Amino acid sequence: MEIGKYLSLEHFCTCTKTYTKYADQIDPYPQNLDSIVAIQALNTYILDPIIDHFGYDNFQLTYGFCSPDLKRFLNQKDPKTGVKNGRIDPSRDQHMAHEINRNGKYYCSRLGAACDFLILTVKSNEVIDWIISVKLPFDSLYYYGQTASGSDRPIHISYSRQHKKALWAFTTKGTPTRKGTEKWQKAIKN
Repeated sequence: MEIGKYLSLEHFCTCTKTYTKYADQIDPYPQNLDSIVAIQALNTYILDPIIDHFGYDNFQLTYGFCSPDLKRFLNQKDPKTGVKNGRIDPSRDQHMAHEINRNGKYYCSRLGAACDFLILTVKSNEVIDWIISVKLPFDSLYYYGQTASGSDRPIHISYSRQHKKALWAFTTKGTPTRKGTEKWQKAIKN
């Protein structure tokens, strides 16, 4: 199933390292049709324009949809290394789209959908410059910065009807901050 001009639902739901590692134990797909609609909107309004501009060959999706099964594995530690498989904040990060928990509530009440991606040939801060300059209608954007070795980390971006344009950076300890986003915050307001 195509969810935009470039990506399939399968790719969007199976791109994580954690899924690849535990694929035989994870159902990666949405159970709520509204999640698919939200993922399609994210692709139409955010990812398709990004890929149109930077090129499909330069685009790398690192984290798309998070199913309840994937969430369970992300919260566990790898039995061999003892390192947690991943990080997730389902109540805020929108990776679970419109999925509903066993209590009948949305995992994330903000709804919409999110993903993390890299443009392999362009620094992440320059990609964000472009996203803001063309006024893509994102809801939230997280800039994780660079690793100690200087390589860029993925950008988290979400789309929902809210179009909040909330922009955050993260400290090396993973704490959200507005520090370092001042020029983007100013550009968003203009």
